[in-house]
Amino acid sequence: MIAAMNLARYCIAGAARRSPEKTALLVARDTSGIAAERWSFGELEEAVLRVAGGLAARGLSAGDRVLLRLGNSSDFPLFFFGAIAAGLVAVPTSPMLTRPEVDAVLADSGARLVVADDEAVLPTPVEGVEIAGVEDIARMKAAEPLAYAESADDDPAFLVFTSGTSGHPKGVLHAQRSARGRAPMVDGWYGLRPDDVLLHAGAFNWTYTLGAGLMDPWANGATAVIYAGEKDPTVWPELIAGYRATLFAAVPSLYRQILKYCKIGPEDMPTLRHGLTAGEALRPALHREWTESTGRPLYEALGMSEISTYISSSPTTPTRSGSPGRPQAGRRVAILPADGGTEELPPGEVGIIAVHAGDPGLMLGYWNRPEETRAAFRGDWFVTGDLARFDTDGYLWFEGRGDDLMNTFGYRVAPEEVEAALAAHPDIAEAAVTDTRVDDLVRIITAFVVPRTASSLEDAELAAWCAARLAAYKCPRRFVHVTALPRTASGKVKRRELREFV
Repeated sequence: MIAAMNLARYCIAGAARRSPEKTALLVARDTSGIAAERWSFGELEEAVLRVAGGLAARGLSAGDRVLLRLGNSSDFPLFFFGAIAAGLVAVPTSPMLTRPEVDAVLADSGARLVVADDEAVLPTPVEGVEIAGVEDIARMKAAEPLAYAESADDDPAFLVFTSGTSGHPKGVLHAQRSARGRAPMVDGWYGLRPDDVLLHAGAFNWTYTLGAGLMDPWANGATAVIYAGEKDPTVWPELIAGYRATLFAAVPSLYRQILKYCKIGPEDMPTLRHGLTAGEALRPALHREWTESTGRPLYEALGMSEISTYISSSPTTPTRSGSPGRPQAGRRVAILPADGGTEELPPGEVGIIAVHAGDPGLMLGYWNRPEETRAAFRGDWFVTGDLARFDTDGYLWFEGRGDDLMNTFGYRVAPEEVEAALAAHPDIAEAAVTDTRVDDLVRIITAFVVPRTASSLEDAELAAWCAARLAAYKCPRRFVHVTALPRTASGKVKRRELREFV
């Protein structure tokens, strides 16, 4: 018998049945503590099922992809969970994507429907692909409710696109079971309780927000707060206080900005129990400064698009500065030899982090990339590409990437994707990209370009060229002009040597 599992039902239906009047979502647009939108669990479930009915009425079939081109509004989660409730596959995308990027995602995903408001760039029209605009959105939200689709554990639920090493975005397909696979985070990272109010600093479209900011609080009957106003580092302590948040989730970069621009002490966030951080490494100095300034713990998690978080500290896993923590209860995580094999290495030895293939939170695979999917596994293990070691107490110590992926403000970016955009410039003969250090805490994407002629290329022109083709978080922040790129005997660019040029 195939286990029935619908991700939307798993996250919403339980609390809607037990406590329909309880607040599920607050949408904040200022720091007053008075929400612009308040959704109870009962209202949330009805809205999601109405959207599911509206999507089904458009003639879509189970498994069809629905591409979301929506701004930072409550429509995003309504259509994300509504699509899944209807048995469709939600494809969330960032409003920051440029038209070429959206076109690539649309073509690769094979989406039959694009749901778009006036805030995000639309794809180029394609025959057979319908674009549902603002008026269509309103009609779908007013449709007759649809019952949750009776999906199976391994049926697809959502498809997220990350930066790909081929120069094009790469789809990561997640199953309905992925929501249940997040359960180890509840105690293993959040210390989440039904009476919690979790403020997430990310936008609705980000998978970090959809997961840690919405799925997990709702599945456990807690209240989620998302800020949809003007972003400024100084607003976050006021939002925490104004909305009486007990948990706050953000990337380390934002914690650093809060400390830089705000004078905060324990009395400024009286309800906050602790902070959560993921997306990039938490530096020991930043960790120390936050805890000393606020008097609040800060718990880190290590994860990736293919599985979300699986290593973390928490109220029950004491932090060790410089380590993201230990494997969450129920996870099977190992260190395997970097050069191959499935024999688990003992504590102290550096190798590749691997997660057992039986983990319900693990992806179904890379969309339309069977060879890459097979290459990501060694026997019963999914190989992450991260280099690390365990100590004798089971804490993991990160030793860098086994590949060239860059991390910028919580987004992982493949250099090949940025290089492909630069290579299309008519005045660039060659280009290579890596991340370079600004200080002990900050790294930025840096492009090394070889001009075709002696005439100089203006950095402003190159920045504009990239901005027209890449989302803002993928664009280089620094350009270095060189006469040649360092290469191995086989012709591969030596990215580590590039960092010596700056």
